[in-house]
Amino acid sequence: MSMRKLVSFDWAMKKLLRSKANFEVLEGFLSELLREPITIIDILEGEGNKENRIDKTNRLDLKAKNAKNEIIIIEVQYEREFDYFQRILYSSSKTLSEHLAEGQPYSDIVKVISVSILYFDLGHGEDYVYLGRTRFKGIHHNDELQLSHNQQLLFRKQFPHELYPEYYLIKVNSFDDVARNTLDEWIYFLKNGEIKDGFKAQGLKKAKEVFDIMKLPDQERRKYDRYSEDLHYQASMVESSYGVGKLDGRTEGREEGRAEGREEGRVEGQTEIARRMLTEGLEVVLIAKITGLSPDDVETLRTKSKS
Repeated sequence: MSMRKLVSFDWAMKKLLRSKANFEVLEGFLSELLREPITIIDILEGEGNKENRIDKTNRLDLKAKNAKNEIIIIEVQYEREFDYFQRILYSSSKTLSEHLAEGQPYSDIVKVISVSILYFDLGHGEDYVYLGRTRFKGIHHNDELQLSHNQQLLFRKQFPHELYPEYYLIKVNSFDDVARNTLDEWIYFLKNGEIKDGFKAQGLKKAKEVFDIMKLPDQERRKYDRYSEDLHYQASMVESSYGVGKLDGRTEGREEGRAEGREEGRVEGQTEIARRMLTEGLEVVLIAKITGLSPDDVETLRTKSKS
């Protein structure tokens, strides 16, 4: 396997894409996805981004302008979590409320577009890009509700779904590595970390330049190497937690009963993995998500380890 030449997209979101000098990369990606020219005006650091470390580093809130010169808010999220449908609902709702000042009419609510780059199997389906919209369909005639004539004049929209948040889910692992169009070229890069010479999608030329590992300052390159190693470590911890749990569960099961033994072994394995993660300095919330233990249980382990 050849050595990786480009940094991963999640690292770029944390370190590189927050700079105005690199907006061209995100503008190209979003323009290909939304099929209209997108211009980023600014990176928004709202209260929703400050609640916890994971939200802040794996999510970008962008104030952007579309082809009609309409101001829209775009959330770009790079995730590996499983409570995701509820997560994006909460996130878009919070973004809406954050950008409506007290005393403003509801008609001033901005359009929110949520873009999720997913590296896990979310739901069941054959496609690798899904678009979610809120549509109002008649239960008797199956017609779609439209805005009234006056509403159409006021909002310059025809359907309610054009006012509501939209959700793009990009299931990277479901992509078959065949780039049929320019959006596929972007998804190929998101999956493989490679930009082929013949790719012409907007933003990829700049991405190839910005994401070049060898162009990173030495200190940043070392940080990226440690970050990549940490991702591999976390993946190994997850695999180990299941493996140790199953192994201990089988042993205990033979002695005390298969069902009870497997459960005890699973918990014991998760606890041991949590202890190892604590020694590596990982955060309690992250350890809880990886191992399945409760944050309180992990905090108890941390307290005991210090005593």
